[in-house]
Amino acid sequence: MKKYIKYLLLASLTLFTASCHEDEIEDTSIFDTNPPQRNAFDQWLMNNYIAPYNIDYKYKWEDIETNMSYDLSPAGYNEAITLAKVVKYVWLEAYDEIAGIHFMRTYVPKQILVVGSAAYNADTQSTVLGTAEGGLKVILYNVNNISNYVDKVELLNKYYFHTMHHEFAHILHQAKNYDPDFKKITESDYIGSEWTEKTDTAANKLGFVTAYAMDQPDEDFVEIIACRVTNDQAWWDKMLEGAGKEGAEKITRKFEMVNNYLRNLWNIDIDRLRSVVLRRSKEVKDLDLNTL
Repeated sequence: MKKYIKYLLLASLTLFTASCHEDEIEDTSIFDTNPPQRNAFDQWLMNNYIAPYNIDYKYKWEDIETNMSYDLSPAGYNEAITLAKVVKYVWLEAYDEIAGIHFMRTYVPKQILVVGSAAYNADTQSTVLGTAEGGLKVILYNVNNISNYVDKVELLNKYYFHTMHHEFAHILHQAKNYDPDFKKITESDYIGSEWTEKTDTAANKLGFVTAYAMDQPDEDFVEIIACRVTNDQAWWDKMLEGAGKEGAEKITRKFEMVNNYLRNLWNIDIDRLRSVVLRRSKEVKDLDLNTL
């Protein structure tokens, strides 16, 4: 019996040794461990977006990153460079100047995806200029036309920076919500997707800065910020004049709530921010937007 047990233990040890030998971990990995190949623009992005802000600026086409319901085309290489430089100068560094780079590092979306063509929404018969996903990702469309806009502040704001300020304001109010009394000012006039049937002029008379603001309260709130920051006082005064007495009073009440929100919760003076944004927007035409 002892002899049998001895043989059994010997067999077990032999099997164990063989198993250990067969299961040795190999030096090679199933994953690609080679460093990524970076072109000159990739290296520029590493130094100007990833290192200071931890932002992944995606310009190389990946279907999975886009909305498949739109017929889209990739951003051109040179156009993506131009937009990256403009966004950094007019948007990121404007907030840096007012609130400090730590603020932007904390709250900026961690991914900016740029798409060459515009996104047309057939359901609402409207063009989508940009979207934000949970404060983590911003998509900017129509990038391939940026060369037509760099010397025109109004068009830069229309196609890119109104969107950037709009979407960033969403991130801010999702982090710290605004006074719920805000929506009570025009509570009965929010109409969802039917806003596409309204003109800005008609919306102004009802107490909204744009027709899109009539979608729902969150859009109303951030549209006030985007419009205030990307337009001068003459534009604002003209909009209020066209809104009529009742519409202007409602817009003014809303603006006061937005102004107090930014000042008290974020220590941001919206009109000082506007001054910086407009100054930087005018300076874009003098920047080198091509050299890396």
